[in-house]
Amino acid sequence: MKALDRQAKRILKLFGIECNKVSTTVGPEQEYFIVSKEVYEQRKDLILTGRTLFGAPPTRGQELEDHYFGTLKTRIAEYMADLDQTLWSYGILAKTKHNEVAPAQHELAPIFATMNIAVDANQLTMELMKKVAQQHGLVCLLHEKPFEGVNGSGKHNNWSLSTDTGLNLLDPGEAPEENTLFMLVLAAVIKAVDEYQGILRASVASAGNDHRLGANEAPPAIISVYLGDQLGALVDAIVKGTDYIPVKAVPGSIGVPESPIFPKDATDRNRTSPFAFTGNKFEFRMLGSMSSVADPNIVLNTIVADAFAQFADELEKATNFDAACKVLIEKTLKKHYRIIFNYDGYGPDWEPEAARRGLLNNKNTADAVPVFFEQKNIDVFTRQGVYTQEEAIGRAEIQLENYVKTINIEALTTAEMAKQDIFPAVSDYVASLCANIAAKKAVCEDLPCDSETAVVKKLASANDAMMKAVAKLEADLKAMPANVREASQKMAHVIVPDMEAVRAKADEMETACAKDYWPYPSYTDIMYSVK
Repeated sequence: MKALDRQAKRILKLFGIECNKVSTTVGPEQEYFIVSKEVYEQRKDLILTGRTLFGAPPTRGQELEDHYFGTLKTRIAEYMADLDQTLWSYGILAKTKHNEVAPAQHELAPIFATMNIAVDANQLTMELMKKVAQQHGLVCLLHEKPFEGVNGSGKHNNWSLSTDTGLNLLDPGEAPEENTLFMLVLAAVIKAVDEYQGILRASVASAGNDHRLGANEAPPAIISVYLGDQLGALVDAIVKGTDYIPVKAVPGSIGVPESPIFPKDATDRNRTSPFAFTGNKFEFRMLGSMSSVADPNIVLNTIVADAFAQFADELEKATNFDAACKVLIEKTLKKHYRIIFNYDGYGPDWEPEAARRGLLNNKNTADAVPVFFEQKNIDVFTRQGVYTQEEAIGRAEIQLENYVKTINIEALTTAEMAKQDIFPAVSDYVASLCANIAAKKAVCEDLPCDSETAVVKKLASANDAMMKAVAKLEADLKAMPANVREASQKMAHVIVPDMEAVRAKADEMETACAKDYWPYPSYTDIMYSVK
């Protein structure tokens, strides 16, 4: 925050704007799941890892979107009301609350606060969400992907920049093409995000968030900037040297005479973008629901401060300030135009297009975090006085160590549940079917047993295949390298696929096994447990 304040004031001074402080403010939206405590306590994976390591998809998921647009259940509404009161008593101004897309998923959002206060408040909010849930016989799940096959949970980081005199540096005004200060700030943010896309992506990397990013429910793992129709057209005109035709807000209506006329925002929204301009702020949408918002904001502030510093160094030497500003804005936007993408980030064409542009696409933590070790990325922290070289490297090493430990716990839990619970449960069911077949044959050799035989063959084969997959998982875990960077690579590219292979066979068997024999509550039991 100090680094950004220091460099932003250099820029403002050139425009003749005096202020005591430039602050970054944040409003982190918080998504979460709520399940019954009784059901939760029957799931070893939820208790030990925060997510379900096994679970066949429910017959009814989120396809109707009836949970998203539905009313709050009574118990959930009571929990939310209690949570609000608790948060307010701590001085945390939570305001918005509603259902989210997946069954049992919800969201809470606070009023914007100065960044350091917002970071602390969010950390405390997560703790209080869990404690208040316990008082209602509920459990709050903050894992990014507690359930396979439905949306996971994120944390949208709404980031803005303003002076202590009330000037929002990210407010384009009525005519952004004439607002030189705004365009310079916008160019600095675009430059920062493009040059340091790797560490911005790495700042939100975690074992849990790896399940979300790029899964058509959250932004892709590729960093890009969305500007909307108005700013997109303006930047296109500057870069391509064409005339800018202003895009103004137009009246909007749902087409019914009785409905009110409302202004349609010219900036629009793009929910598929990882870093979107939304009116007078940027919304960084890649954060995981369980993570601290400190790390991405440290990176964001540092890289934007560095861009401001470079701009100030150049403009402080200019003899014609206005002309120099115009040249700098144009030059910067042209150089970093590749990072701007105003279309569907979920579409199949974006990934190859991003590769053509030379943008990074680090899909997991093991591949994302090593960019922190590159000297260019260390230097930006040391240059702005945010971290020493040792601190920058140390934090990245710890991030990888946490990743390795998390995957290791999940892998051990996967093997334990498969061997101790699922394998014997399926074997018991197969034995009961075989006994039925034998009993039928004893009564009459011609009694039909085709259905039982088919299920027996399917389950016996899958159970055997699952145990072979478990054996491979355990063998690979024993051969783990001691070096944390090497271990993270093996976790991502060997152990995670091993776990998925075990799960695939187990989930296949769950759909064919009698409910009375299956050792855990199903997805339907868990996600629809709160009435």
